[in-house]
Amino acid sequence: MLGYSRRQEVSDITDPIIESSEIAFEASLRPTSLNEFVGQENVRKQISLILEAAAIQSRVADHILLAGPPGLGKTTLAMIIAKETNSNLRLTSGPAIQHAGDLAAVLSSLVAGEVLFIDEIHRMARSAEEMLYLAMEDFRIDVMVGKGAGATSVSLEIAPFTLVGATTRSGMLANPLRDRFGFTANLEFYSEQELASVILRAAKQLSIEIDSEAVAAIAARSRGTPRIANRLLRRVRDFSLVQRHTAISLAVADEAMTIYEVDALGLDRLDREVLRVLCTTYAGRAVGLSTIAVSVGEEQDTIDGVVEPYLVRIGLLARTPKGRQATSTAYAHLGIDQPMSGQSSLFDL
Repeated sequence: MLGYSRRQEVSDITDPIIESSEIAFEASLRPTSLNEFVGQENVRKQISLILEAAAIQSRVADHILLAGPPGLGKTTLAMIIAKETNSNLRLTSGPAIQHAGDLAAVLSSLVAGEVLFIDEIHRMARSAEEMLYLAMEDFRIDVMVGKGAGATSVSLEIAPFTLVGATTRSGMLANPLRDRFGFTANLEFYSEQELASVILRAAKQLSIEIDSEAVAAIAARSRGTPRIANRLLRRVRDFSLVQRHTAISLAVADEAMTIYEVDALGLDRLDREVLRVLCTTYAGRAVGLSTIAVSVGEEQDTIDGVVEPYLVRIGLLARTPKGRQATSTAYAHLGIDQPMSGQSSLFDL
């Protein structure tokens, strides 16, 4: 039987009210088997083979690393892996494991065959990471007892388990940890057709009547990410309920997206503000990340981790040796004339 809950994490790092609301919504839309999971066809086939081979040999499945941008289904796949193996799922996160003792407490309480899911595993403390090496290979941990010269190492056997790690930055994982995973799945962004399938499935589960044009409009604004697709569908549904529409049409979806400031490419207010600063304030010149952050009044990490990747991926922003620069496509999207002058030495930041 699958037993999981975000509230069972070792440590909560978000507002519990917001967390509960979002998780309840997203959990209601999560597929519960590999067959129901939309997209990531190769990854689904590979994981299915791993699980079937483990079942035939009556052993726990190999450790699996899921790598990819946020919102592509890493947590959902971990839940499916646990269900497909008829195992319980234990959830925690890298930031919650700041000491080796934190990890030792989790590992020592595992039941044979359980699936341990560590989200953002690259953010785990180094001491805990080193303890995990031995646990993954030999299913045991070494615990130090005592302090100073009298300290001794005690080896503890732990139940065989399957570790599923999720990371949005696989490059930050130490090589010894990455090498101990039996399989690494690299999740890709979804096509609009796949996102349309995700939206239709969610609409059916939520009893939402929506036409194909509205589905396509939401899919086009979802930035290749199922999580965003589901949330946009939720916003459109809210708008439709308030306006007392019996069904969601293209006009209803477009009006709702206009209110929430999401344009045809899926850009929100912050995305457009970053592009506008590059296209007007700096007139096409290359600008440093910190300068952009100050100009739009946002944290540098937000620009670097949230805004920039998507703008680069769809060709609206270029990363150059001198800084970030808007492309001609960005000017066209914003309806701004592109300056003809080249880079000025005054703005070589």
